Amino acid sequence: MKNYSLPNIYTEAMYAAIDASKVIVEVYQQDVEAIIKSDGSPVTKADLAASKIISDRLTPIGIPILGEELEKESFEVRSKWTENWCVDPLDGTRMFLLKNGEFAVCIAHIMDHKAVFGIIADPIKKKLIVGGSKYGVFYFDFDQVDVPSSWQKLEPLLEANDPLQVICSRSYKVEKDSNDIGDHLPHGRCEYTGKGSALKFFDLAFGLADVYPRFAPTMEWDIAAGQAILETLGGSVIDVATNQPLTYNKESLFNPHFIAKTNVLS
Repeated sequence: MKNYSLPNIYTEAMYAAIDASKVIVEVYQQDVEAIIKSDGSPVTKADLAASKIISDRLTPIGIPILGEELEKESFEVRSKWTENWCVDPLDGTRMFLLKNGEFAVCIAHIMDHKAVFGIIADPIKKKLIVGGSKYGVFYFDFDQVDVPSSWQKLEPLLEANDPLQVICSRSYKVEKDSNDIGDHLPHGRCEYTGKGSALKFFDLAFGLADVYPRFAPTMEWDIAAGQAILETLGGSVIDVATNQPLTYNKESLFNPHFIAKTNVLS
């Protein structure tokens, strides 16, 4: 079996995601209260602890970090960056509070506004999916991180599901009921399922879902890792207004409304 290898910076980022996942699960097993931030989103001590772990691990690498729970640099400063980490230490805080297990840790490497490598950790299942266009996409258990020969390499899909599987957010239901969604989906039968957080990109990568439409707010750190992984498999994450791929380290850190599709639909 081929022994895959990745640059050391990505190995460090994978360790960071795993360590963050471990502390998240520790907090998950307790009674947790949320603080509501100024933007109306919740934050817990798990978010903050995971953010510190990732920041402490990635800071020595010397690449700036743009993270949900970190103080944001001004765009004047960020506009001079040629690369950065884009980090969501606990994606799916609402799902975390509901204790349904549908939350993730997301770390992406951004270069010249493009997501070039992504890491998504599933803290409950102890699984990682990682990838970038120079390396491929891999899936493995946390305890296999040091054994690349045991990693499963994922390949582009061969065909779409019939009926088409459309995966949506559990927090925002507008996608399914939107009058515009039909304009962006292939014609034919569709089945809708809901799932929280970036775990939706696991389903897209494995072909369990074909399309992820999002016509409600997301931030750069919610989607960057998933986009790097999906694009490596030949899929796409497209701004519905411009029909162009999402870009990162923008002045506004909000993503536009988008459609993520697997390679068989892109």
